[in-house]
Amino acid sequence: MRILVTGASGFAGALIVPRLMAEGHTVRALARNAGALSGPAEAVGGDALTGSGLQRALDGVEVAYYLIHSMERAPQQARFDERERVAAENFADAASRAGVARIVYLGGMLPANSTAAAQPPLSRHLASRAQVERILLAAVPDSVALRASIVIGARSRSFRLLVHLVERLPVLPLPAWRRFRTQPIDARDIAEMLIAAATAPLGGRSLDAPGPDVLSYGEIVRRIAELMLVGRPALGLGLSATPLTARVAAAIAGEDPALVIGLMASLQMDLLARDHAAAELLGVALHSFDAAVEHALGEWEQAEPLAAR
Repeated sequence: MRILVTGASGFAGALIVPRLMAEGHTVRALARNAGALSGPAEAVGGDALTGSGLQRALDGVEVAYYLIHSMERAPQQARFDERERVAAENFADAASRAGVARIVYLGGMLPANSTAAAQPPLSRHLASRAQVERILLAAVPDSVALRASIVIGARSRSFRLLVHLVERLPVLPLPAWRRFRTQPIDARDIAEMLIAAATAPLGGRSLDAPGPDVLSYGEIVRRIAELMLVGRPALGLGLSATPLTARVAAAIAGEDPALVIGLMASLQMDLLARDHAAAELLGVALHSFDAAVEHALGEWEQAEPLAAR
């Protein structure tokens, strides 16, 4: 099968490209700078935001992975959710015209009762993920969307943010959103789901892709600290003050403030799976949260030291 992977240089794309090739698929990798891609996959240049190169990249492709997502600031450009919409529409239109049979999309976990009147409105980050999902599935009806919460992996930016905060803060201040719960998933497990989704007979569906453990955000941070073998007392705060706390966290972790603000704004409610069907339907045995963190920290330390370990 001929497969296109967008976002091939990102952490999810980098996980699945070699696996897809090992299974015998012909893989084409799309990037704005094709020369920056390494590996045996065919590298092609293109930009979903402008639409340039998409038709060439999608020519002859049967399945296309849409792994494009960015919340960073872009000087003199529209805000990120508008850029996300335009890029998705460009890609969806090009994929439809190229006769692509399926798009596989990795999006974000949505609250199970997101339509309830008492439910807080979705953050721009989650609303954008949901909008992109609708655009892609409408254009290519046999597509599959996987909705994941925090992905635990050595290259996952949300996980790296938490690890850096644990490393660099002697006390862990946990805002009011610490009580809300979610279901983090091991990067190995989401990669397996993405690979299986290319050929599984379940097109036209959005599947929640949760890990097996339900944890509050406060528990997630404390468990990471414990697994890093560091003592970090936690200080519960009575408010969230997301714009301020996110900028402070970004400065401490050396991350882009726009990314951290977007992530923290999505922590104002439970993000729990509607069901746990994805792992069974896609034939994936899930790793526990602790196993996921241990594996991610081990991979991290193979490339760079962790100061707190």
